[in-house]
Amino acid sequence: MEENTKRKLVFAINGRRFKLSKVDPSTTLLEFLRSETPFRGAKLGCGEGGCGACVVLLSKYDPSNDKVEGHAVSSCLTLLCSINLCSITTTEGLGSQRDGFHSIHQRFSGFHASQCGFCTPGMCMSLFSALVNAAESERPDPPSGFSKITASEAEESVAGNICRCTGYRPILDACKSFAADIDLEDLGLNSFWKKGDKGGSNVDKLPRYRPEGVCTFPEFLKAEIKSSLVDSTVGRVAQLDIANKSDLSSSLEHSWHLPVSVKGLYGLLKEFEGRRIKWVVGNTASGVYKDYDQYEKYIDLRCIPELSMIRKDDKGIEVGAAVTISKAIEVLREEKSVVFTKLAEHMKKVASQFIRNTASLGGNLILAQRDRFPSDIATILLAVDSSVCIYNGSETIWTTLEEFLTRPKLDFGTLLLSVRIPNSFQSTEMNLVFKTYRASPRPLGNALSHLNAAFLAEIFDHNKSEGVVLKNLRLAFGAYGNDHAIRAKKVEEFLDGKSVTASVFLEAVRLLRVTIVPREGTSHPSYRCSLAVGFLFDYIRPFCEQLQEPPRNIGNPNCNFNKYDVASSCKSNKIENVGELEHSKEGVSLLSAKQVIKFSKEYHPVGDPIQKAGAEIQASGEAVYVDDIPSPSGCLHGAFICSTVPLAHIKGIEIKSSFASQKIVSLVSARDIPKGGTNIGSQSMFGTELLFADDLTEFAGQPLGLVIAETQRFANMVANRAVVNYETEAIESPILTVEDAVRRSSFFEVPSFLFPKQVGDFSKGMAEADHKIVSEIKLGSQYYFYMETQTALAIPDEDDCMVVYSSSQCPENVQIVIARCLGIPQNNVRVITRRVGGGFGGKALRSIPVSTACALAAYKLRRPVRVYLDRKTDMIMAGGRHPMKVNYSVGFKSDGKITALHIDLLINAGISEDVSPIMPHNIIGALKKYDWGALSFDIKVCKTNLPSKSAMRGPGEVQGSFIADAILEHVASFLFVNADIVKEKNLHTYESLRLFYEGNAGEPVEYTLPSIFDKLASSSSFVHRVEMIKQFNIINKWRKRGISRVPIVHQVTLRPTPGKVSVLSDGSIVVEVGGIELGQGLWTKVKQMTAFALGRLWSDGSHNLLEKVRVIQADTLSLIQGGFTAGSTTSESSCEAVRLSCNVLVERLLPLKKRLEEQMGSVSWDTLIQQASLEAVNLSSSTHWAPEFSSMNYLNYGVAASEVEIDLLTGATEFLRTDIIYDCGQSLNPAVDLGQIEGAFVQGIGFFIHEEYLSNSEGLVVSDGTWNYKVPTVDTIPRQFNVEVLNSGHHKERVLSSKASGEPPLLLASSIHCAMREAIREARKEFASYGGFKGSSPTPFHLEVPATMPVVKELCGLDNVEKYLESLISSHSTGNGY
Repeated sequence: MEENTKRKLVFAINGRRFKLSKVDPSTTLLEFLRSETPFRGAKLGCGEGGCGACVVLLSKYDPSNDKVEGHAVSSCLTLLCSINLCSITTTEGLGSQRDGFHSIHQRFSGFHASQCGFCTPGMCMSLFSALVNAAESERPDPPSGFSKITASEAEESVAGNICRCTGYRPILDACKSFAADIDLEDLGLNSFWKKGDKGGSNVDKLPRYRPEGVCTFPEFLKAEIKSSLVDSTVGRVAQLDIANKSDLSSSLEHSWHLPVSVKGLYGLLKEFEGRRIKWVVGNTASGVYKDYDQYEKYIDLRCIPELSMIRKDDKGIEVGAAVTISKAIEVLREEKSVVFTKLAEHMKKVASQFIRNTASLGGNLILAQRDRFPSDIATILLAVDSSVCIYNGSETIWTTLEEFLTRPKLDFGTLLLSVRIPNSFQSTEMNLVFKTYRASPRPLGNALSHLNAAFLAEIFDHNKSEGVVLKNLRLAFGAYGNDHAIRAKKVEEFLDGKSVTASVFLEAVRLLRVTIVPREGTSHPSYRCSLAVGFLFDYIRPFCEQLQEPPRNIGNPNCNFNKYDVASSCKSNKIENVGELEHSKEGVSLLSAKQVIKFSKEYHPVGDPIQKAGAEIQASGEAVYVDDIPSPSGCLHGAFICSTVPLAHIKGIEIKSSFASQKIVSLVSARDIPKGGTNIGSQSMFGTELLFADDLTEFAGQPLGLVIAETQRFANMVANRAVVNYETEAIESPILTVEDAVRRSSFFEVPSFLFPKQVGDFSKGMAEADHKIVSEIKLGSQYYFYMETQTALAIPDEDDCMVVYSSSQCPENVQIVIARCLGIPQNNVRVITRRVGGGFGGKALRSIPVSTACALAAYKLRRPVRVYLDRKTDMIMAGGRHPMKVNYSVGFKSDGKITALHIDLLINAGISEDVSPIMPHNIIGALKKYDWGALSFDIKVCKTNLPSKSAMRGPGEVQGSFIADAILEHVASFLFVNADIVKEKNLHTYESLRLFYEGNAGEPVEYTLPSIFDKLASSSSFVHRVEMIKQFNIINKWRKRGISRVPIVHQVTLRPTPGKVSVLSDGSIVVEVGGIELGQGLWTKVKQMTAFALGRLWSDGSHNLLEKVRVIQADTLSLIQGGFTAGSTTSESSCEAVRLSCNVLVERLLPLKKRLEEQMGSVSWDTLIQQASLEAVNLSSSTHWAPEFSSMNYLNYGVAASEVEIDLLTGATEFLRTDIIYDCGQSLNPAVDLGQIEGAFVQGIGFFIHEEYLSNSEGLVVSDGTWNYKVPTVDTIPRQFNVEVLNSGHHKERVLSSKASGEPPLLLASSIHCAMREAIREARKEFASYGGFKGSSPTPFHLEVPATMPVVKELCGLDNVEKYLESLISSHSTGNGY
């Protein structure tokens, strides 16, 4: 628009006024924050509203009542033009290092709730939003220092936020510390108090919370709104004055319009006929259905009164289509109706809070109607006879929601005005039963349903012979792979007026099964149909006398299962309160946890649980990640075009003409590699990988080129719309499976020095066996899901040099590969890495192609270029954890003692070696945790036409440890004994440990596994709980529990690492290390080690130098030979390198100190350094530490016991409790190591239970975003989570007696999987008791990894309800009963 126009976009960010006259209407709030303001705390994690990294507070002011309302929003979806006259608060607006941190920042830091820190600003803002909303409530004022928020609300406030590092427990503790209803003693380890301190936990020890401390809406913006009032009686303001006039954009081609009436809207539609138009309310649909090009016209519907009204009358509630889901929930809750209350409860599980705050009710229904979106809201509203009002341009039409959903897809000529939810059931509520259901991998929402349902019926109590009769049923189902939610009318008609018996219900189930038919191509169709049956069974069961379960003899009538008991069925002849019946697992209980830690002062401050270095600036958004670095002048942006087929010739790449394509600057490909350079994108000790495919693409997901555009958004749009022409003639078929690789002998060589040694005589061991088992195990892949995707910034420098900022775990390797690609010396390439927003192995070799492509583009164009992969591209290119197939033969005695094991192992490595040749060593190393008698194996590393698999936290070890437990559990099942007995029987003695881990077993005193195995049994009451679970499983038919105890032995290797310590003239200390800060606390431990080592100048420990130490970024031209940050040992290696450097400085300073003491008496550090500077003492020392060969490998030990409960109707699993004891040696920092233990364990839960990293038939990853890849969240972790960090004393060969903690605890998560196997075994026995499995044994079964809900349900019986009913009918017909 023209500069002189009066219509400008005005808003505030953190109290700062912004006034814009030129705006691209497709610009998101997040894009503006990160590119046009200094506020970069909000992060781009997914671009889908699925992770919470970008959450900010959006506040609006209503001048009619002088009230400010604020709510959390996802800034990656919120369009900038939609925030006119609003105020935005980011985490920087709460506080800062210079102005003072907010109590949220301080508590997140003090509760050790930030590791990599990338998610922390979003977490802080989600919590802050909840605190703001609680403060506006009418609840009584809380005690000083607390807020009005409840502990449950505090936990739920971050339910939509993802953290990949911490395991959530410390985050929840930080959030709950603001709740007045929490007992502070129940909160976990923190830096504010220690357990047992005098005075204990006290709110006065916490950073003070002051509700009034942050101004969320500045006075100048209020004044501006008041001064521009159009109608003071209704509070309409100047933002409405833009309606039907010119735009808020930079050109007439792309404009934003804000009509204030339906008539005005249709006038715009007529004016813009033939243009690409986007209707906007909350823009949350773009998180599901991506915008791969710009629209020409944007029409904001929020100011049309008919779309924003809420009307209540005796007929019900009418809600405008533009009303947000959160507002709809609030309105429904105000009504004291069972139906409305239940609708509100269910809607709270739709998406996450920061999405519901902007997503509209009507928008959700439009997506369901037009795009087959699997809407929960459509289903539950359908069940209560809701209707909708639509306008077609000439008339207003009321129609039922059911008819609306079945209409042809709505076009832009039809407008959904409102939704009416009737209260026609109000008069019959005493006889009304309304329940809603959803089967989803996350109980609190933020995940689509496998199936949703809502049932409503009137209940009439006839005489005892007839029982309860159901009338006026409404049975709605949705999200099961159909076009839209439906009513199961044949089932309704069949059940209506009938007294429900087992035989009647069985017939209803058969009708239901032919009704719920997912369309072809739907995942898990049989499971979804089974869910429908299970939900209806749960609904009907209380009203059918035959379905009531008589008490079973449990042997202990006094046992009490508290809240986990299955709710007793409704048997009363009176049905007065049936309307209040709830599903037995409606909510998620508060997390409880206990930490047992022994602190050591021997090497103070090493060993102190100090908070992580930089945690507060991570929380406040001031910590700088690669994408936070301001773009240099003239900076361009890149996005990869990737192959979508596995093996084909590339005939050409066509860039489709679009608005976004006009912003293209260049396309960089293999042809742009300079003379003397090499087409190389990655390099390991085993081989290299191409940067770009040249004429032949070898796998789906292979980079073909890099689109360079003016902004990252335009680059992404163009890359996603690129059309690649392929030719597959005369090309052999691709190798996509390990079976294909075996048939075609496609393998990578494993160097002999890395190949593990076999143990004992397998033939002899098998001959000694009483029994033998042959079986197979398959393990899938896992995606890293670091919160910060792969990113780099390359800046050309003088003299043909290149400076690259890379988010990498191995900057040295990035430097090497870039130099080779560009054909320049390595000293012309400077790679800088300050911190990484999560790595887990994925930022090691897999980060190199991104940095190299970025550098190549900058080299070609002689301009700065940056790349920040969108989540989809990152997931397609990442590779992830190695899938594998295992066949095993095991021999064992009748008492469970193993005599011999042989495994045939096929590892899918993908297209290049990467680090795959180390996998056999790692897998067998973890598998050896048990004494197998004799162990032999045949392992092949398969080359396939898939993205290269790479190291991911615990690479190979997690699979090897799991395989070992799966084999022993199979043995136990064969012998009909408890698996725990078999595991204990096969634990190593020290002698067998030395045999299996030749040279690495350490001293006998270091072998702590047997003792902690026993210790955990005692501390977790394991034996008692086993008995309790047996009784629980006898009592409960439809819920089963299992418990399992799992040991681990994890071998790690120390690597050579450099360190440099420099003391500046003012006494401050600068440290450089080869290791990269990934969130694992490396900098924190290094600071502690530096302070300890230099503090030795004073033998009395009087000088604490901790606050003088700063660890700085890695720079490949400053500190060379940095190597990899991987394998869990980089922190201790870096600490040792620093300690040795400090020792050199101490030797230099000690003579001077003694001389000064003789002259002056006591000498301070500052005085010592000043004098040293004057005397030209060298105050810098560097060391390249290399471990001695005899001690570079050592073993880590840990044990976990986990208890789970599975729902046999849905396959859902609740993790009730986990207890862990992990041997950390003498921890360098117990708080950091505790965080590593918890975080690794929860990441392991993801691998074993939730995360499906799936590809299509061409090998192209289809689990490519937060919509279809589900990592653990706050509601999917153990509800009781107890961890003991064992201080096992002195280990003379270790760095200050410490041991690794980053990766080994991940292996312990298999205890969850093993416990699920135990629960499923009980479920299968139950299923077999009423005719399941058709006579075959229920006990031999394979539980897949991941053990998702469909997997669990299938093992428990997809037809378990029908079999139960059939057995019940048969039992009653023969008069046997129970």
